[in-house]
Amino acid sequence: MAQALRPNTASGLFATDGKPHPRQDALLAVTLVLGLTSFVTAMFHHLHLLSSWTGLIGVLTGAYGQWISETTRERFGLVLGLGAAGIGFFLGMAHGGLFGGVID
Repeated sequence: MAQALRPNTASGLFATDGKPHPRQDALLAVTLVLGLTSFVTAMFHHLHLLSSWTGLIGVLTGAYGQWISETTRERFGLVLGLGAAGIGFFLGMAHGGLFGGVID
């Protein structure tokens, strides 16, 4: 059976509609880097300040990126970054929080 396929008009890696989205792509990259950093550093108890702060900033940038995203590929990457940032944030909070040991 023959099926109709949509033409591939993507000119960029993340732009499936054929238009450039530099702000959305930048937010996607920042969210992924912050999420990965937060997730990895959350595995070490003494790095709770780094994991909690990068997780919090990653969640905020990912939420704003979701709000202004225009394509499915952007949203998919943002959800991955948001998940990693959220896990890192909560583990960082469990290990000592945003100000643990700095403010008595």
